[in-house]
Amino acid sequence: MTTPGPSADDDYWRRPAAGGPPDAPDRTDAPSPAPNGGYAGPPPTTPPPANWSPPLHVQPPPPRQLPGQDMTALDLAEQRAQRVTWTAGAIAAVVLLALSCALCVRLVR
Repeated sequence: MTTPGPSADDDYWRRPAAGGPPDAPDRTDAPSPAPNGGYAGPPPTTPPPANWSPPLHVQPPPPRQLPGQDMTALDLAEQRAQRVTWTAGAIAAVVLLALSCALCVRLVR
């Protein structure tokens, strides 16, 4: 259990004395080594040469032509699919109507 009160670790977070200048951290170009082997920060980077650019690759050829579509066959297939969908919906509606009627007859009796 820790004891309430100031400790040496808390001194870093205290406000500076009234009227005194705040302590500014030392600024250096090289990162200082972290204590106890911790994270020392990112490594220094070097900019690329002035005339460097990403490599350019040969442009791919244009896409090939797709085969033609049989619009009449597509229309017929779409009509068949629509007919199946409407038939399934009608069957479901008839079943639901029959169940609703059966439920209402049981409630009335």
